[in-house]
Amino acid sequence: MALVEFRGVRKVFEPTKRGEKPVVAIDGVDLDVEKGEIFGIVGYSGAGKSTLVRLVNALETATEGTIVVNGREITGLGERELRKVRLDIGMIFQQFNLFSSSTVYHNILYPLQVAGVPKAERHGRIAELLSFVGLLDKAKHYPDQLSGGQKQRVGIARALATNPALLLADESTSALDPETTQEVLALLQRVNTELGITIMLITHEMDVIRTIAHKVAVMENGRIVEQGPVFDLFSDPQADATRRFVSTLVEQGPAPRTLEHLRERHRGRFVTIALREGSVPQSELFAELVAREVRFELVHGGIEDVQGRTFGNLTLALEGDPAQVEAAVAALRTKVDLTEVD
Repeated sequence: MALVEFRGVRKVFEPTKRGEKPVVAIDGVDLDVEKGEIFGIVGYSGAGKSTLVRLVNALETATEGTIVVNGREITGLGERELRKVRLDIGMIFQQFNLFSSSTVYHNILYPLQVAGVPKAERHGRIAELLSFVGLLDKAKHYPDQLSGGQKQRVGIARALATNPALLLADESTSALDPETTQEVLALLQRVNTELGITIMLITHEMDVIRTIAHKVAVMENGRIVEQGPVFDLFSDPQADATRRFVSTLVEQGPAPRTLEHLRERHRGRFVTIALREGSVPQSELFAELVAREVRFELVHGGIEDVQGRTFGNLTLALEGDPAQVEAAVAALRTKVDLTEVD
């Protein structure tokens, strides 16, 4: 069941100055985020992903289309009703957005007060949240006494204060170092698996998507150009924008400059073999070459792991009798996707 639904959604920002043109930030988006999943939205700056998030929590109003959150259509609701909807949505930010003059305890207290949680329940809830994020001993500290990772943990605790059904994470690891990023992502996984909270993860980093997302939508120029299970988009990207993102982590085949250097060091016929889940074993492919006395050398590529599932692209240099090499290539084509490298 979808927790968030977009149907034909457009967001157009009207010009603020004479002579300027309207800006189409979201252009005809259809999207379903299922309950209990981590759904990634990825795109370069200006792709529209942050505007998309602001439409989910109604900080922006859609120009066209319908948006349903947790079974309720939010397009057209008044501010009073929208405040009730937002209580069911948590938000964490790139720059943490903590109150610098308030302690960790009081940063988490604030949303409980806004939500009208009884005083008798507040202290226990704050202790529970700080324990969950591993900061129970930091309750009396101020934000400037914390590391970046600790600040983000406080941000996550604050976002969880009112038991939301949906958590929006907008570039929540972009300001963190790689090790701290992995710690925060592991915490978000716990939020999803242990608390059952649906997460929409907005990022420009494909490694974040690969690490924890179940599904992903790739945005470009306000449109979703491709979406689906993370493994499918990593192993077989279709849209140009998706290929560009995936190429930052996964070898798709040697680039022209790399190929030029490879040919200086290796002789023979270059082919790239795409190994996908369910493909024949590598040993069987190599045995095909050996049986025809075709010499081969792995010159580029490797095997990737995405959440326990593997795929890869291997570029081989083949040498031997031309007829035997041709026969070997033909035989390999019947078993796997094979591309000649010019």
